[in-house]
Amino acid sequence: MPRYFFNTRLGDEVVDDPDGELLRNPDHAWEVARSMIMQLLRSEGTQRDLLAAVLEVTDEQGEIVLEFPFSEALLDSADSTTRH
Repeated sequence: MPRYFFNTRLGDEVVDDPDGELLRNPDHAWEVARSMIMQLLRSEGTQRDLLAAVLEVTDEQGEIVLEFPFSEALLDSADSTTRH
């Protein structure tokens, strides 16, 4: 299984994920990224600075696989709660 790293970017600052996680594929990495963001927003609140952050998911070669804006996780969550 490939290893994915979840690095948080806020403006010019980046908090690197030194360990990463072994996951099935990029879709699984997207699910994990969304879950990580939602947990962080629940614990830290929806502060303006935090909503401007982006979770950059990279592969073992350092290539960006996906970029997940924290604000997008909230929008996605709102959409899923209104569906029946």
